[in-house]
Amino acid sequence: MSLFFNWSEEDYSYLPTTAGYVLMVILLLVVFAVIFLLRKDNRQKMSAKELSFCAMAMALAMVTSFIKFASLPFGGSITLFSMFFIALIGYIYGLRVGIVTGMAYGLLQLVTGPYIYHPVQVLLDYPLAFGMLGLAGLFTAKRHGLIAGYALGVFGRFLMHVISGYVFFASSAPEGMNPIIYSLGYNATYIFPEMVATVAILSIPAVSNSIRQIRKMAEPEDTPVASGNVAHT
Repeated sequence: MSLFFNWSEEDYSYLPTTAGYVLMVILLLVVFAVIFLLRKDNRQKMSAKELSFCAMAMALAMVTSFIKFASLPFGGSITLFSMFFIALIGYIYGLRVGIVTGMAYGLLQLVTGPYIYHPVQVLLDYPLAFGMLGLAGLFTAKRHGLIAGYALGVFGRFLMHVISGYVFFASSAPEGMNPIIYSLGYNATYIFPEMVATVAILSIPAVSNSIRQIRKMAEPEDTPVASGNVAHT
């Protein structure tokens, strides 16, 4: 492990070496390649428009993730609606594209602000957790699908962090407290306030109308729109 990561006694985590950062960037590029090759159906790869919107969503999510209203000591923060942009990709382009885009964003978060305690913990807290935001794709054809899909994606991310917290950070729980209760409470503290605030914003008619227009622009020209699919968020 010393080639890629060094143990930090200060915060009990692994800090990436230069080779470690190179490895993470390579993994990120591999995921981007998967996004590029990902087929929406059996006939065509993702279009340039779809790739552009996925890249813009990740960029917006990354920028807004740096705007933090509160940060917790062992990771996690309330940000300026950063989760929404990844969920939006799932809502527009479907489950597969949404999950892979979320996983790529999770690796980007790992590269820019790694907290590495164990390889499985990294998997749970980064690609799997953020990949869950793509579950919004399950509601792409539903009435008010964006809000329902976003809520499901956020809950999926929450579960990944809870599992990680219970398995790897149980020792951080206050004495006498059940580790699963601690992990549930810790992760709910930062995830659900952001979710509630985002849902409130999405419920504003002007915002809903703007997202409807964005979806129209993002969809490929040859993609038929199901009845009621775009009219409601």
